[in-house]
Amino acid sequence: MKRNFHISKLINSLPEQAGVYQFFDKEGNIIYIGKAKNLKKRVSSYFFNSKYDSYKVKVLVERIEDLKTIVVDSESDALLLENNLIKKHQPRYNILLKDDKTFPWICIKNEPFPRVFATRTIINDGSKYYGPFTSAYTVKVLLNLIRQLYQLRTCKLKLVDEAIEKGKFKVCLEYHIGNCRGPCIGLQSRKEYDKNIQQIRDIIKGNLSNVISYLKREMEHRSAKFLFEEANQFKEKIKILSRYQSKSTIVNSSINDVEVYSIVSDEKEAFVNFLKVVNGAIIQAHTMEIKKKLDEEDLDLLAFAIADMRSRIESQAREIIVPMKLNNYFPDIKMTVPFRGDKKKLLDLSFRNSKSAKMEKMKRNTSRKAGGSTERILKTVQEDFRLRSLPLHIECFDNSNMQGSEAVAACVVFKNGKPAKREYRHYNISEVKGIDDFASMKEVVFRRYRRLLDEKQSLPQLIIVDGGKGQLSSAIQSLDQLGLRGKISIIGIAKRLEEIYFPGDSVPLYLDKNSESLKLVQNLRNEAHRFGITFHRLKRSASMTSSFMDEIPGIGPVSIGKLFVRFKSVDAIRKASLEDLSKEVGLSRARILQAYIQDTER
Repeated sequence: MKRNFHISKLINSLPEQAGVYQFFDKEGNIIYIGKAKNLKKRVSSYFFNSKYDSYKVKVLVERIEDLKTIVVDSESDALLLENNLIKKHQPRYNILLKDDKTFPWICIKNEPFPRVFATRTIINDGSKYYGPFTSAYTVKVLLNLIRQLYQLRTCKLKLVDEAIEKGKFKVCLEYHIGNCRGPCIGLQSRKEYDKNIQQIRDIIKGNLSNVISYLKREMEHRSAKFLFEEANQFKEKIKILSRYQSKSTIVNSSINDVEVYSIVSDEKEAFVNFLKVVNGAIIQAHTMEIKKKLDEEDLDLLAFAIADMRSRIESQAREIIVPMKLNNYFPDIKMTVPFRGDKKKLLDLSFRNSKSAKMEKMKRNTSRKAGGSTERILKTVQEDFRLRSLPLHIECFDNSNMQGSEAVAACVVFKNGKPAKREYRHYNISEVKGIDDFASMKEVVFRRYRRLLDEKQSLPQLIIVDGGKGQLSSAIQSLDQLGLRGKISIIGIAKRLEEIYFPGDSVPLYLDKNSESLKLVQNLRNEAHRFGITFHRLKRSASMTSSFMDEIPGIGPVSIGKLFVRFKSVDAIRKASLEDLSKEVGLSRARILQAYIQDTER
C-alpha cells in the first residue's frame, strides 16, 4: 500500500477515539468518508493492513493526498455524522444510496391552516414529509381516507390572521360542496384545524387507536349533551377508520411501534428492506438499493441504511428487528435478532421483500438486454407465485355494487398475457342480499367454474381475486365445492398496499412496484374493475330508464341488458335499425321491439 511522509505524520497524530475520517485527493476533493470506533487504528489499516488489499481499496489509497478527522462521543454519533456527510458530499468511493426523489411522500405544509398533499419533491421549508411510500396507490388511499374524515383547504392562500380579520378572502367552490369549512373567512378556528392536523399525523404514522379513542370521547360527549346529529358524525368517522384499520396487514397486536430491517447483497449492490409496524399492522414498506464502491460488509451497510431511514422518517421507535447485532451503533434502541415467533415471521417477510427487489432488478436487467417477451413475463409470474405450470390462461374476478343495489360481478380472461375480450363475462348477483363481497365472490366463482366444468371447457392455470384474505377464502370455498382445490392456483390482491395473498398464508407478499408480475396482476385487476363498473352503470341506467321496455311481450331482462350494453341508452335503442337490433336479440325480438317503439311514437 502507498505510504507518504505527510500521511504517516497525520496517522501518528490521530486520536484513539470514535469519529469520522475524510480522505482527499490532490485537487482537494473528498473521495471517501468513513466512521471508526478508534480513528487511529481504522485509518492506519488502509495503509498498513493486508485486510484492505483488494484492488478497489488500492486504487482509493493511491489517490489519497490528505485526510481530516472529526472526533465524536460514540460509535452511534459517528454513524449519524458519516451518514449526513456522505449525503452532503457524495464522495466517489462511498456507497451510493439510490435517490428516493422519485418516490411519493405525504406533505403537511408549514403554513397557517396547513394543506395536506402528495409530492415527489422535498423542500426544506419546515414542512413535515412522511414516507417515502413505494406505492403511489398507498398515498392515494391515505389521502382519500383523510379527506373522508376532515374538510381541509386545498387553496394556496396565505391565511394569516390579519388578512382573515380584514375579510380579504371569499369562499370558493370547495366550501360550497362541503369539502372545506371556510377558514379563509373565519368559519373554522386555527385551534380546531390544528387539532385535525394532529390527528392526521397520527393516521399517517399508523397510530389509529389514538385517533379512534379521541373520536369516541367526542361522540360520547356529544351524546351526553343530546347532540345526536354531531355524535353521529363522529360515529361515521370511527367506522371509516375502523374499516381502514381492518384492511392493514395484522401480524400481532402486541407488537407496537417496531421497525424491521433486512439485507440481501452481492459483490455489486445490496437491498435493504424496511417495514414499519404499529399496533400489529404493517403501515409502511420500503426497499432501499445501495450501490457498493469498496468491499463494504453487510453489517456496515445495514447500519448505514437504518440511520438514513430513521432520520428521513424522524423515527421514534425504540425497538428494531434485525438479522444481526449491530455493535454499538444504536445504544439507546432495543435491537432484536429473533429466532422464532411473530417477530421472526416479520423478519422473514422483510427478507422476502429484499430478495424480491434483488430478483426484480436482475429480471429488469435481463429484460433490457433480451427485450420484452410474453413467455418471459409469464415465467416470471410462475416463479413469483410458485405456480406448477406456465399461466397461459388467467382469469380475474371483481365485485361491484352501489349501496347494496344492482350487485354485479365481472370476470376477465387473459390468454398468453393478453386480454381475450370475447371471453369476458358479466354476472348479476342473484343469491346474495345486500352488501356482502365475500358471499358475492363465492357465488360468482362457483357459477363460473361449474359452467366451465359442465361444458367441458378448459380451466385457467391461475385465478386472481380482487380483494384480501376474506375474498380469497370465499373463492376457495367454491373451488372446494367443485373439487378444484389444488387443481387451479389462486391468489388475492388487496388494493390498499397491493399485497398478494396465497391460500393458507396469512402473511402477504409485497412485490416491487416495478415487478412485471405485479404489473400483469394489476392490469388484470384494473380491467376486471373497469369491465364490472361499466356493466354496473349500464345496469343501473337500464333499471331507471327502461320501464317502457318491461311492458313489451317477448322482451325479457336478458334481452334488455344486451341492448343497453350495446346501445347505452333508451334513445339510442329507439333510433337503432332493425339490423342492429337483431344482432343483439335476434330478428323476431327486434321486429317486436321496433313495432312497439313505432306504436308509442304515434
